[in-house]
Amino acid sequence: MHSTVDGFRYGAVTPVAAYLMACLGGALGLRCIVRSLLDEESWKPGWLALGAASIGCGIWTMHFIAMLGFQVEETGIRYDTGLTLLSLALAIIVVGIGVFIVGYRGSGKITLGVAGVVTGIGVAVMHYLGMAAVEVNGDIRYDPLTVVLSVAIAVVAATAALWAAVSIRGFMTSLGASLVMGVAVSGMHYTAMAAVSVHVHGNGNGAWAGDSPTSLLLPMLLGPAVFLLLAGVVVMFDPLLVLGDGEWSKSATSQRTWAAKETTEPAPQHSSAGFGGPVGHARPRLDH
Repeated sequence: MHSTVDGFRYGAVTPVAAYLMACLGGALGLRCIVRSLLDEESWKPGWLALGAASIGCGIWTMHFIAMLGFQVEETGIRYDTGLTLLSLALAIIVVGIGVFIVGYRGSGKITLGVAGVVTGIGVAVMHYLGMAAVEVNGDIRYDPLTVVLSVAIAVVAATAALWAAVSIRGFMTSLGASLVMGVAVSGMHYTAMAAVSVHVHGNGNGAWAGDSPTSLLLPMLLGPAVFLLLAGVVVMFDPLLVLGDGEWSKSATSQRTWAAKETTEPAPQHSSAGFGGPVGHARPRLDH
C-alpha cells in the first residue's frame, strides 16, 4: 500500500532549525580553516580537524533535525542506533578528507575538483546511510533521477564550501559564505527527501525493533550541539578569528612597533652634578 510521506510535521520549525545548525557548523568550520591558513605558527592539523568536525557535525545535525519533521502517516518510524552513529562518523571523515586536501594542496582546479567530488559524494552517502537507519513497517524507495540530482547538489555545495574555506579571509565574508552553505546543504537534504516514497506492509500496524525518533535523535543531537558550542567558544576567544586577517595584522604590527619603540627609545638622563638640576649645568656655588 502506498503511504503518505510528510517531511514538515512541525511546519517551518524543523527546516529553519536545521538550516541554522548547518550555517553554524559552516561558519565555525570556515573560521577554523582560515585560522590554520593565516598563522603559519599555529597547529595546522588541529585547526583543520576542528574545522572539519564543525562542518561535519553541522551537516549531520541539520539532517537529523530535519528528520524530526519526517513522518509516514500509515506507519510509525524507528531508527537504528548503529547506522545513525556511523553516519555521524562518516560526515566528519569525508569532510575532513576534503578539508585536509585543500588545506595542504591549495585551491587549484584539479585539487579543488577532486576534494569537492570526494566530499560531496561522501555527504550524499552520509544522508542515505542516515536514511538506511530509518525503519518503517514497509519499504522505502527512491526516485533515481532525484537521487542523482541530490548527489550533484552535494558535490557542488562541497566544492563551493571548500573553495570558500581557502579563499575567504574576512569575518563578514565567512559569515555570508556560511549562509550560502546552509542553503546548499539544506537544499540537498530536501531534494533527497523528495525522492522518497514508502510502501507499507498490510495495514501498517506491524511492530519492529529500534528506537523512536524523539527517544533516539534528541539525545544524540545533544552531543554534536555541545561540540559546536565549544568550538564556538574557541573561535570567539581567538583574536585572529574574530578580527580577521587585516585587523589582526594591523593589531599585531602595532603591538610589535610599540614594543620596538620602547626597547630602542633612550631612557631620560639626569644631571650627576646635583639633584633636579638640568643636564649639563653645574650646581650653583654658595658663598659664605
